[in-house]
Amino acid sequence: MAMMEKCRKLIQLSVKIPSNNIINKNGMSFNFQKRFLHEGPDTVDELLDRHVVKKEKNNYASDDELESISRQRVTSMKREALSLYRDIIRATRFFAWVDKKGVLWRDVLRENARREFEESRFEKDPEIVTKLLIGGRDAVESALEKLAEKQRQEVLKQDQNQNNYNNRDRST
Repeated sequence: MAMMEKCRKLIQLSVKIPSNNIINKNGMSFNFQKRFLHEGPDTVDELLDRHVVKKEKNNYASDDELESISRQRVTSMKREALSLYRDIIRATRFFAWVDKKGVLWRDVLRENARREFEESRFEKDPEIVTKLLIGGRDAVESALEKLAEKQRQEVLKQDQNQNNYNNRDRST
């Protein structure tokens, strides 16, 4: 039934339907209204139907099952957050140089990660937690990619210097 609603909405948004009847692969015929894209909804109810997400009906037998599912989701989020934190700690091992104050970048990065995790520790909204986790993963991957690229550039530079040194020795 949900698929029918999606199809109906997609067809209503299309430019103009040449025929009112659409036949699917099973040979069933469906009657849809002709509608131009620039034509708006006829009523406020139609506007709300088209753009407001409806809550799904509860198919669970009891509140216990809902609570169990909620616990599983929270546990999963905690596991994911812990995994991200461990990945950050592992990734910071590669940042072994010091900043202007003489502090290892590894320590600075670990401090910042700890602070950000502590600030978000009591966040309950699953959407916000998911955004934070995705942002954290992206940041770790980006930092490691940049670090790897810099390492490659340094290796190439050292190889070029070594080749220049060897060529100079041969010419003398």
